Amino acid sequence: MNTAETATENVFASRDYKRSRNAYVIQCAFEYFVSIFVSDAFLAKLLASLGLSDALIGIIASLVSFSFLFQLLSILMMQHITNIKRTVIVCDTVSQLFFLGLYLLPFAPIPQSARGAAATALLLLAYFVKYLISSMYFRWANAFVDPHGRAVFSARKEVISLISGILFTLAAGAMMDRFEAAGNLRGSFLCIAVVMLVLNAANFVCLLLIRNASAAETAQMRKPFGDALRHVIGNRSFLCVVLMTSLWDVARYLTYGFLGTFKTRDLLITVGTVQIINMIANIGRIFLSGPFGRYSDRHSYAAGYRMAMLMAALAFGVNVFTTQKTWWMIAIFTLLFNSSLAGSNQNGMNILYHYVDPDYLIQAVAIKNSVAGLVGFGASLVGGRILAAVQENGNVVLGIPMYGQQLLSAISCLLALATAAYTYFRVEKLPHRST
Repeated sequence: MNTAETATENVFASRDYKRSRNAYVIQCAFEYFVSIFVSDAFLAKLLASLGLSDALIGIIASLVSFSFLFQLLSILMMQHITNIKRTVIVCDTVSQLFFLGLYLLPFAPIPQSARGAAATALLLLAYFVKYLISSMYFRWANAFVDPHGRAVFSARKEVISLISGILFTLAAGAMMDRFEAAGNLRGSFLCIAVVMLVLNAANFVCLLLIRNASAAETAQMRKPFGDALRHVIGNRSFLCVVLMTSLWDVARYLTYGFLGTFKTRDLLITVGTVQIINMIANIGRIFLSGPFGRYSDRHSYAAGYRMAMLMAALAFGVNVFTTQKTWWMIAIFTLLFNSSLAGSNQNGMNILYHYVDPDYLIQAVAIKNSVAGLVGFGASLVGGRILAAVQENGNVVLGIPMYGQQLLSAISCLLALATAAYTYFRVEKLPHRST
């Protein structure tokens, strides 16, 4: 081992770096708790209580994909940032408060006709601020992680979020079910708002504990807009990665945003039961996170991504056959889908280290997520139209009784298989940088 490698190891073993990594891991767990409240069954239950239709709920739930477009602004914003830590803390705190505002809507003196617009506005504002700084936060926080064990670290971080998230969702789901059984669903929304306020404070403390980037490091991340576009858009390997992740986002958002109401309205599953299913599925994801991380560090991020796509395709294939009579198959779908995320989420971000100059990583993350999010939101709009058409036809497709979500799952299955094939035949063949 040469002197440079020894110095690098010593840096990652320093107290500042260890504290920063630990704070990063814990902060991600708190952020995950908040994401639970603004997705899936919790968000569907909140929006349904505001009087929104299934199709509109699915589209609003998929706003997260459209919001990725906001990351493009971070390329311009980064040119004027002098303190990354302060910028991230302020923006992240404001974003969390907008999310909290969603659960105060049932108590706000807003006309029924305007509640859907208010919910959409709050979600868009929350995601706007969140994704404005997400790419620079990813680059900043991951700077304290040894690149030779990045996938394993990502897996460990995910496992901690999932284990704590299992207990959190189980308690939150049981709480909501108890309030609803007592005829006081609005009371559960107030409790959730209080919990989100506490989580925001904890999240704030964790961000304070992460070491700030030096002035030199910050300056290195600032790149002229035109220069950044030339280095990133002109990179053919990067464009292949963008196409790969965009295919997956189309497959995912075409269907997933509409499954919250599918579970509670069509399959007649309670929110508490949904969270138990999610808990079991996340246990499966926990067991696979480590092997996915080791496999990706040993082979490549692309290879790990391909394995995840095959698992996701199987999940959507199972969901094609889920009805009220076979409602238990939604548990199999959730187990397979959540487990696939162990390979798609972290590999989908880390893969950029293989194909992009680190000096342009913030810009690459922003562009990749923006493009994938835009096509993902477009897919949710198409999915909403398909779902509405099937429901208007009495849940019948070509003479076959079928929920719209079953048809959407079939399309998503084919798209996930196409993503796996493209990853194997194209992305895995690309020459990549050493991490």
